[in-house]
Amino acid sequence: MTLKSNASFKPTDLWVGFFTTEGKKPVIKSSHAPLVSWGKSLPALAGDGLRWIPASDEVPAKLAILTEFKTVNGHPTEGFRRAGATVARQVRGKDTGTLGIDLTGLSPDADQVRAFAEGFFLGLYQFDLFKSDRKKTSLSSVFLYQSTVKDSVVKKVVAEAEILTDSQIWARNLVNRPANDLTATGLAKEVSERAGKSGFQCTVLDKKKIKSLKMGGLLAVNKGSANEPVFIIAEYKSKGYHKAPVALVGKGVMFDTGGISIKPSAGMGDMKGDMAGAAAVLATIDAIARLGLTGHVIALVPATDNMPSGTAQCPGDIITTLSGLTVEVDNTDAEGRLILADALHYAKQYKPAAIIDLATLTGACVVALGTQAAGLMSNQEPLQTALQEAGKTSYERVWPLPLFDEYAPQIKSDVADIKNVGGRNAGAITAGKFLQRFVDDTQPWAHIDIAGPSYLESGDHYLPKGGTGFGVRLLVQYLKDRQ
Repeated sequence: MTLKSNASFKPTDLWVGFFTTEGKKPVIKSSHAPLVSWGKSLPALAGDGLRWIPASDEVPAKLAILTEFKTVNGHPTEGFRRAGATVARQVRGKDTGTLGIDLTGLSPDADQVRAFAEGFFLGLYQFDLFKSDRKKTSLSSVFLYQSTVKDSVVKKVVAEAEILTDSQIWARNLVNRPANDLTATGLAKEVSERAGKSGFQCTVLDKKKIKSLKMGGLLAVNKGSANEPVFIIAEYKSKGYHKAPVALVGKGVMFDTGGISIKPSAGMGDMKGDMAGAAAVLATIDAIARLGLTGHVIALVPATDNMPSGTAQCPGDIITTLSGLTVEVDNTDAEGRLILADALHYAKQYKPAAIIDLATLTGACVVALGTQAAGLMSNQEPLQTALQEAGKTSYERVWPLPLFDEYAPQIKSDVADIKNVGGRNAGAITAGKFLQRFVDDTQPWAHIDIAGPSYLESGDHYLPKGGTGFGVRLLVQYLKDRQ
C-alpha cells in the first residue's frame, strides 16, 4: 500500500476530510471550495467528532467521512499522527477500494506528513496472527491531497514512515506472541532471519557459550526453565563509519511467572510482554539498517523465561554475575535486572559512546508515571537531555527520575555485594541503582523503564491493546539526532 501525493482531487470510493471546531460550528479544512461552503450548513458534531456523509455534488467520492483535527499538547506533529490513525481505523479490515485523504486545509509540512503516515500505518495494525477469520484491509489506491510539500519529499518521508512503522509493528508482534509460540531460541532464529533481509549482522550465543563466559545472572534466571537461554548480538554499521558505537540493551524475559516468588495468576498472561525492551532494541536495529542511517549501533539481548521448578533459583541464593559482582537474590521476581547486569557488563568491551538499556523493569514505575511516559535514569546529563528531546520529537516520552547516592543503601546486602531488591520505597529508582553498579562511572549510560507504555490494557489512537512497540521511534529519533 502506498500513499500517493496529489494536489488535485480525484473521484474515490471513500474520501476523508478534517474539520476544526470554532465555537460550536465545524469548519471544514479544505481547499475544495464546494466542500467548505457546504460545511457551513452542517450542525455541530457531537460525540467522537466523526461523521459519515453520503455522496453529493460537493463530495468527490461515493462516501465521505469528516473527522475533527485536534492539536495535542501544542505538539507540532502528534495531532497529525493521531489523525492518520483515525483514518486507518475507518478502513481497517475492510475492502474500501480507493481512498482520498484531504490535508489541503491543514497545510502540513514534511514532518507533519511523515507523522500522518506513521499514524496511518500504525493505526492499521491488528494482532490477528492466530485468528482463522482474519479481516484483511483492502485498499487499491490511497491519495494524499496536499499542496505544501513537494511530491518528491512526500514520497521520501512516507517511505521512511512505512519502514519505521513496519519495524515497530514487528516489535508489537514479538511482544504479543504467546510463550508457547515464541521462546528465547525462537526469538534468536527470527532475528537471524530478519537480519539477512534488513541488512544487519546477528550473532547468537547459546547456553554453552553463556556458561563459558560465566553470565551468572542470565544462567540463574534460566535455572527453572525447560527452554534454553540465548544472548543475541545484533549489529549495524554504516559504510565508512569509524566512531564509537552506541550500545542498546534490551531485557528479554520471554515470559515471567516470577519464578519461586510467583506472581498472582490474574493478568499473568500479559507477562509475555516482559520482553518488550528486547523487541524495541531489535526493531530499532532493523529500522536503522533499512533506513540506512549513518552510525554504528549494537543491540544486546539476554533472553530467557523465568519459571518456577525444582531446579529454579531460590530467594536467598547468591549468584556471581559476569562482572564478578555477587548478588543476593532476595526476590526471584526481580529477575530482569539480573540478566541486564550481564548484558551491561558485556557492552563495555565495545567501548561505546553511550549505553542505553530498555526494560519492563518495575511496577513501581507504572505507579509513578502510568502509561503516558517511561522512566528515565542516567548518569550523564547530556545523554538524558538528548533522550528527552528525542522523546518530545517522537512523542514517545520519557521522564527523568533521580539516581541520588542516598538510594544506594537500599540495595546493600549483608551477605553479598548487593541484593536485587531495595524494598517498597522508590522501587523504580533502586532498580536503576542496581543496574548502575554494572556500568563505569565515566561511561554515559541511561536506563529507560518502559513497563507502563510498552503494554496497554486498552488501545487509543495509533496505540493498540497489548504490545505497542514503545521505544522504537524514540531510539530511532535519538540515533538520527546523533548523525
